[in-house]
Amino acid sequence: MEDDVKISRKKPIYPVGAGLNKYLRMYQRDTRLPLAYSELLNFGETVPVMDKYGNDTLWETPLYPPYIQDQLYDALKVVYAQLKASGNTRIVEHKIIDRIEYCAFGNTKPFRIRIINRLNDVYDYFYIKQADASRIYGLELEEILSPNQVNYLVDRDTLVEEHIVGIPGDVFSKSGIHNTEYNQTRIAKEFVKFNERCIISLLGDMRAYNFVMQITPDFDDFQFRIRAIDFDQQFYEGNPRVYMPQYFKENLPYVKLAMEHLNEKTVLQYQQEERSSIVHRVRSERHRIKDLRDASKLQGLSAPENIAKLREGYKAFYNNEAYLDCKSMTDIVELNVKNVIRQVKL
Repeated sequence: MEDDVKISRKKPIYPVGAGLNKYLRMYQRDTRLPLAYSELLNFGETVPVMDKYGNDTLWETPLYPPYIQDQLYDALKVVYAQLKASGNTRIVEHKIIDRIEYCAFGNTKPFRIRIINRLNDVYDYFYIKQADASRIYGLELEEILSPNQVNYLVDRDTLVEEHIVGIPGDVFSKSGIHNTEYNQTRIAKEFVKFNERCIISLLGDMRAYNFVMQITPDFDDFQFRIRAIDFDQQFYEGNPRVYMPQYFKENLPYVKLAMEHLNEKTVLQYQQEERSSIVHRVRSERHRIKDLRDASKLQGLSAPENIAKLREGYKAFYNNEAYLDCKSMTDIVELNVKNVIRQVKL
């Protein structure tokens, strides 16, 4: 564990290019929304959102004039119907928008919307953000290379995302990781697999607060899955350690757990299992990943110096000179996947 993993908090927002727009239409991710991200910025002031312990959550409640708020709430219910039910507004007949929250801390400065069914008080969340091309590529790679499905829509400069359910990784590391009912080895195993996926897909900045732990009771035990919830740092940085969750100090409890319950052989076994799973997914989605690669070739997604630094870093990490021929971040991802396929075949 080291503390020198630097993250560019001011990573630029990359606009959705023509190639990505075509891809989004092909795979039915684009739509026409009744409101744009910019319309949610029409608030006068905000009130801090505190958690139940009185701590600042870094989210704020924007205060809108009543006539703007009513219009926004009506439009947001339609957005939710588009996200959840292909636009069938019958699902929101008994729902109300409970609140809107804003986070100026994140790169895409998201809005979090809480919607409630007034018949039974069941609530859900969804997010509206600035459309960032690199984030969208991250969502797509998550869909293709991971065992997780993601649900999102894009309308020009506006991105709508479904809420990903789970216990925040930093909360779980303090209050749940040592629960005696949980199999510690299973948690460690999942962290190893998650770490491997991030390295291959170049998903960066996976500190504990940027992923959630999903816990599923099984007939004889609990199953665990770590899911990323933040894709702002998708293949932008040049430091290879940014894509290796094991190096963030916030993830130290997970690293310690792996060191206590796994040995070198079992770590290698779980890495190989994850690589094999990625190969199966790539084979079943080979046309989609090719279309995504082709779309990414048509626009820049990182600084040239970051690409040069990362290809050098991955050349050293994998001891593979082929990385020096990579011209873009997606070239590096493609070579990572090709290497995984070759390793699985051996």
